[in-house]
Amino acid sequence: MEEDFTRKESLAKNYGLTEADFEQIKAKGISLDKIETELLLFKSGIPKIYLERPATLGDGIVKLTQEQFQEYANSFDHKKAALKLKKFVPASGAASRMFKFLNEFLNDFDHENETINAYINRKKDKNLPIFLAGIEKFPFYEQIKSTVKELYPDYYSLESHEKSYRFIKLMLSAEHFDFAAKPKGVLDFHKYPTHIATPVEEHLNECVYYAASNSVSHLHFTVSEIHQNLFTAIIDEVKDKVESKSDTKVHISYSYQDQSTDTIAVDMSNRPFRNEQNELVFRPGGHGALINNLNELDADVIFIKNIDNVIQNHINEITLYKKGLAGILLELQQKVFEILKAIDSRDVAENDIAEIISFMQQKLNIDVLDDFYKYTIDNKIDFIKSKLNRPLRVCGMVKNEGEPGGGPFWVRSFKGNVSLQIVESSQVDTHNSEQASILSKATHFNPVDLVCATKNYQGEKFDLLQFIDQSTGFIVHKNNKGKDLKGYELPGLWNGAMAKWITVFVEVPLVTFNPVKTVNDLLKPAHQPQYEN
Repeated sequence: MEEDFTRKESLAKNYGLTEADFEQIKAKGISLDKIETELLLFKSGIPKIYLERPATLGDGIVKLTQEQFQEYANSFDHKKAALKLKKFVPASGAASRMFKFLNEFLNDFDHENETINAYINRKKDKNLPIFLAGIEKFPFYEQIKSTVKELYPDYYSLESHEKSYRFIKLMLSAEHFDFAAKPKGVLDFHKYPTHIATPVEEHLNECVYYAASNSVSHLHFTVSEIHQNLFTAIIDEVKDKVESKSDTKVHISYSYQDQSTDTIAVDMSNRPFRNEQNELVFRPGGHGALINNLNELDADVIFIKNIDNVIQNHINEITLYKKGLAGILLELQQKVFEILKAIDSRDVAENDIAEIISFMQQKLNIDVLDDFYKYTIDNKIDFIKSKLNRPLRVCGMVKNEGEPGGGPFWVRSFKGNVSLQIVESSQVDTHNSEQASILSKATHFNPVDLVCATKNYQGEKFDLLQFIDQSTGFIVHKNNKGKDLKGYELPGLWNGAMAKWITVFVEVPLVTFNPVKTVNDLLKPAHQPQYEN
């Protein structure tokens, strides 16, 4: 209590916080320590990550043959009956970016005085022509067209550019389909002969293929509380069908991003930002906040995949690689557990150390400084245990095709240790020519294809919050009703939030990576029915 009182005094004196502010903070379940830490971060800035080199094949990224993937998948299938499996899908984000270029069109198109072609030429818009050329191939086309025809009896007499304008306006209108404000997970993605499927349904389909044991599968979505009913409506409609077809029972669970993970916003002078009611403004902490949600899950193996990375075709290939990654995870975990149990049994001698260190370096990418060999046997064993008694993740990596997002790198810490990390470009000092050069040489890309083990060798859940690198958050520049502000985003879920995990990268083929970042991605072969096997 005395510590809180002292912190209150400090925050009031240095940042002008009032009793009303402290009540607002308390209502959100946020500690004063967290507030003070974030406010100091805005002042001091967040240090950039130091890239040592890109992770490449044979140097941080494992490359397997098809036969090896099959062997690991078979090994996983052999072991999974004794395991509880779960699939974790972050799904709370709205689809606003997916329709960004269409919203810009509606805002900037001079409907009374120009044609769509004139707008395209004026704006040099490359996305709108693609959308219009493929409009009939979108899975939602017939439904929207039908509604447009109902609302506009003169539809058939309209010129083509007028039909297109009304189609787009209806699709994004808050009074009608409102696609950009809905979560991606509930939008129509795939057209089948019998129905149209959403990402939610596709994740259910995938789940029973690779995240099931003893005819039971567990699927967890993180959602916005206001949108959960949209998810449950889809699941109520399709769950029985998926279960019947697969002879697998699917247990669905949900969680929300805890408001206590929200972060305080500041103005450009690093003072707390206030709204028109003179209240503090808080922002969601970003997907890094979901480490709290992941921390609550109880499973032996957890598959993590983004909501928009689904496929209409090649489900058997996807299953092979997901199971293969899980097979690698279990093999490595078994060896780690053997070592840790031997340490507990005092069954590790000096002449065992070299073999253990070789395994740590070669298979787990754990850096061992030269000073290690000067340690006493007890200190060596303590070091080994501290490095091995951690959560473990095996991450699929695809060849870099120029997609925006994170990639695999060897990163050097301030203490001199080198480790494998998934790094976003915003974490790198691109004004430093050497760092920019390393960043540009990335050969692979992070598709968010993770398989995780979050229990220790005694079967207890790790506290995942203990393995976050708190220095790897992000400061972002945003706008609130015309006023500039700065926000703080927590260390990313697969970036700094997992920085202190044991990390293994494995190359997987591009067929496993089919994100829908813009609506036009739905026109790609992976999302079109004529390419179905």
